[in-house]
Parts: sequence; C-alpha cells; structure tokens
Amino acid sequence: MKQQGRRGEEEKRRRGETASQKSPLLPFSSSLILLVIVVLFLGACSELEKPKTETFYSQTAPPPKQEFRWSNGKMPKSFDPALASASPEIDVVRAVFEGLTDTNPKTLKIIPAIATDWNATEDNKIWTFKLRRDAKWSNGKAITAEDFVRSWKRLAEMRDKVSHPGLLNNIAGIPSETEIKKEVLPEDTPDFLLNQLSGQKSPSANSQANTNSSIISPNYEVIVTDNTNKTVAQQPKPKIADKPVTKFGVEAVDNYTLKISLNTSDKDFPSLVAHPMFRPIFGNGKEFETEKLNAEIVTNGAFRIVSIGQDGITLDRSEQFWNSKEIKLERVKFVPTENAEKALEAYRAGTIDAITNASFAPLAVKLLQPFDDFQRITHSALNFYEFNRKNAPFNDRRVREALAIAIVRERLTEGEMEGATKPALSFSPFDQNAVKLTQNVDKAKNLLSAAGFSEGENFPKIKLVINRNNIQQKIANSIAKMWKDNLNIETEIIVKETNELTEIKKTGEFDVIRRGVVLPTTDETANMLAIFEPQKNAEKVKETEKATEEKLPEVVAEKTPNVNLTDETSLDRQNTDADLEMSETESEKMILTEETAIIELHAIPLYFPTSYSLIKPYVQGFEMNTLDAPSLKNVTIDNNWQPKKTKDES
Repeated sequence: MKQQGRRGEEEKRRRGETASQKSPLLPFSSSLILLVIVVLFLGACSELEKPKTETFYSQTAPPPKQEFRWSNGKMPKSFDPALASASPEIDVVRAVFEGLTDTNPKTLKIIPAIATDWNATEDNKIWTFKLRRDAKWSNGKAITAEDFVRSWKRLAEMRDKVSHPGLLNNIAGIPSETEIKKEVLPEDTPDFLLNQLSGQKSPSANSQANTNSSIISPNYEVIVTDNTNKTVAQQPKPKIADKPVTKFGVEAVDNYTLKISLNTSDKDFPSLVAHPMFRPIFGNGKEFETEKLNAEIVTNGAFRIVSIGQDGITLDRSEQFWNSKEIKLERVKFVPTENAEKALEAYRAGTIDAITNASFAPLAVKLLQPFDDFQRITHSALNFYEFNRKNAPFNDRRVREALAIAIVRERLTEGEMEGATKPALSFSPFDQNAVKLTQNVDKAKNLLSAAGFSEGENFPKIKLVINRNNIQQKIANSIAKMWKDNLNIETEIIVKETNELTEIKKTGEFDVIRRGVVLPTTDETANMLAIFEPQKNAEKVKETEKATEEKLPEVVAEKTPNVNLTDETSLDRQNTDADLEMSETESEKMILTEETAIIELHAIPLYFPTSYSLIKPYVQGFEMNTLDAPSLKNVTIDNNWQPKKTKDES
C-alpha cells in the first residue's frame, strides 16, 4: 500500500512537471488573443472616430457651361401660379413668372420686379404701383396693369382653389371665405323647416306632411300639402342677406399704373404680392386647366420652358426678360427624384448640383451635418396650440401665459423630434428682434397663483385635442407631463382624425387644440391673419386698431427681444377685472402684429420645422432661406472650380 502511495505521488509529480512545462505558453496565447481583440477594437474605434477629411459631402467637377441641375422633388403637377403652394411647383413658377415685387433671397427684403416703385396712403390701405415699360411676355407683348387686374380677378373667382386663399382676404371686393354663398334664413322660419334645410328629420313635419306631395312655388320656398291637397303650411322663401357691394379693389389707372385698395391697413403689402400666387398670367388661364404640363405657355420671368420629359423640365434664359443681360445661367434643369436616397445618390455622383425639398431621415441629417455643402434652415411654418377662450379659465390671460411659459420647448425639439425643429418663442420666424416669450416655471407658478389656482388646486382638467399622428401624440404627452410636473395640472389628450379638427374647432369642444400653419410670405399682417381667425365684423377694424395702439406702448415700445411680460407693471395693466371676463368684442379682436399676438396670447407657439439642402461648392448665389424661396436670377456656376485632392491622391 505504501508502495502504491509512493507511485501515486510520483505520478502526480510527473503530471505537475508536465503542467509546469506547458504553463508558460498559456498566458502567452491568451495575451496574444487579447492583443488581437484590442487591436481590432481600437481599429474599429479609429474608423468611427476618424476626423472628417472631406470638407464637402460631394466634390465633383462642375458642368462645363452655365447650367444648373436642381433636384427639388418629383415632377410638378402644374405651372399655374394660382396653384403654386410648395415645391416643386412653386420653384418653377418663381423661375418662369415675375410679379410686382420680388424677395431678396439672402435678406428677405422686398425688391422691385415688374413694379419699379410704389407708395401708399397714410393709412396704408391704398397702394399704387408703377410698372416698368420694358417688361414683356415671352411672346414679345408688353406687360400692362390690366394683366394684373385680369389675373387677380381670376384668383378671386377661383377663391378656395388657389394655393393660399387667405392671402386674398384683405383685398377689397374679394369676399372672405366665410362670406361666400352665405344665406340668412328669415327670423319667422319654423323649427321643422330649419331641420329640413339642415338635413334633419322633424317629427312635427313628418306628422303633418307627405314629402312626396311637397312642391316648390316661385313665391314660397316650401309648400306642404296633405293627401287632400289642402295647404297645411307655407313659408316665405329664405332671402339672401343684403350686403353692401364693394368694388373690386384692383384697378388699372393706366397701362403702367396699378392701384390696390385694402380692407385693413397693411404696411407690408409689397411683401404680400411678392408671393408667386400674385404673378400675372397671359390670357384667361385655360392652358392650365388640363392635367398635362404644357411647355408652350406664355411666361414673363427670367427663364422660359423649352422642354418637358421623363428626365425633367428644362428652362432656358428668356431673351424677352427685361433684365436678361444680368442673368448668368443659360439653362436650368429640374431633375425629378423618387426620394431623398435617390437624390443623394445623384448628388454624390455629380449629376445634380443642388438638392432641396428632400425629407432626410434623422440619421442622414446627423451624417450630413458636418459637411459644408449641407444647410439646415428654419422653415416658415408654425406648430402651435390654440386656446378656446370661451371656456374658463382660459379667458384669463394669466392662465394662458402660465401654460405657455411652463413648456420647455427644447425638450420637444431636441427630444421628441430629434433636432428636426426649432423652438418657437414667437409666432413668426422672420423677425429675430421681435418680442418673445420667456420660459420660466417659477413665473408660471406665480401667474397661476395670481389667477386663483395656487399649486394647480381646483384647476379643471385640460381637454387637449390633437390630430392622429405619432409625433403629435409624443409632443402632447411631453407637454402634459410638463404641465403636471411644473404646475400640477392634469391634461386629457383627445386624439382625432385630421379632418375632424376643423369641425371640433367650430363647435368649441376643446380647451386647447393643436394647429399648424404655413407662413408663405414675410407680410406680418397676412401671417397673423393666417394664424389667428379674422375678425367677424369688418366694421370693427378701426376700433380694434385703436385699442391695440393704446395697449401696446408700455410693453412693446422698446421692441427688444425676450421682453418680460410677467413683471408687475404689465400684469397690473393686462389683468384688470375687465380683462378677465372675455367680452364678445374681445373674442372677435383681430391680431395683426407679432407684438399684439404676444400680448393677447390666444395661442401657444411651440416650434418651427426646419428644411434641408445640399448645394455644390461651385454653385454661387443660390441662397436658401426661411421662406424656402431661392431665386435663380443671381445664380452662377464657377466652371473653374476643382475638387481638392486628398493627401493620398497627391
């Protein structure tokens, strides 16, 4: 047994020696494997963190001549200025048509176009434009004031079919959207007749009349008879309300003088008529009534249409244009692309020179952001929440401001929307020096307490109505959480289909409702009328303007950014007992300026969308802006530009 024990110990010793002989290899092998992994990992990290050596996303050579190739979406559906609301249509219209005024694409200042100069009456309600005498149509005929009268009458006749019907509201003689075909029933009309006209059934009407025996009389709207043909009821025909006839507010004083009368004072009216919708057309517009694009249309812009094909639309410089000698581009090609990915491929390959109107995914935006040929611009559109001021306590301005300044917009724009939008502390993206809201939770609490809701106690649950959209639901949930965390206010989020929101707004079945609006012009008056509903009674315009002027000086006169509207002085002035209860006149007050909009706070501005573009470095003078309104008049191609060689290539 002892011998077996010794043998066992010797065997263990031999095994140990063998193991000790092999042990130095094991740590070496493990270290080698670990080193390989580390090297591979560091190599991957170095690729990920490698600094960008290229300045531009694409550095291809420029075209050999003055030719600009532009991808701005798919093929346009129409060349009609009246219908041009967005790209790609509006880009083509800007190139081939010209109006009274134009917008400097870099500064957004108004510059002369067909009109050489203009002036207004002291109240800014009557504007007179002098037209240049050398302006011609592409067929060589002179452009006259009558061309504008005829074209704008067409806009009035088309009314709700035009791209932005609200832009017509302030021109005298053009009925507002709510006045079109509006009829007033006589006061003595019985309930059952009202129900019939509204499409509802009435028990009393059904019990007295057989609908098969109803006939129409020239003197009476409805004559109801029973089965014996005896008259049971007859009612006077509803009369159309008598309205004062207003003369159409666009007049050709002579061939080269155009006079326009407005309903409401507008100091920025030349900015309004710079919108492509107001550019004149040649003739009656019949050529635009077909679905097929027509290259033969007569135009008056810096470029004319020469061909339309599967590969896009080709424009050439118009020799009839009054300023043709200053136009450097010889040709423009609008190249349609199916999507942003296809546009990026073409841009990278050098077959197009610029991309606009592309919906880049958030990841693509992050990848493109470092390159100098990528641009991100605040877009002239606003998303906001509108109050129902007929419901208490939203008729108290202190409550409205508390809800507005308790929202931290950066959490929405950088969080829920991944940096695709810009925070909005004002209603317009154009004036950087305009009066703005502050974001201050402490002041919001003080305002709410002053309104009688300390710590949110007894504040009713807010009925927030939004459209069915994933992003809008995320935003609403985020805002509801801020109102709860910051002010201890509960919110009920009501999701509706987009087509239901208009009816809900009419019926007033909401406390706060989500809205969005495009601001197609730098005209402040037009933009405020687009955001806030026009006053119901036009006769009260002067009264409103006077009241606004009396209310503005204390807060607005300084016109400095980030004016604090929650200081004691402004609170004492704005929140008197008379202000807290909203009268009918108050509810119909027009908002015509940014300053008034901030003072009244009928809505909460939330964010401005952004737009993206890629422009080759050899393209000069192609300026993107907040209006998304680039001009081709100053664009040139630097044909001598060459891509920079990298160190590896040199």
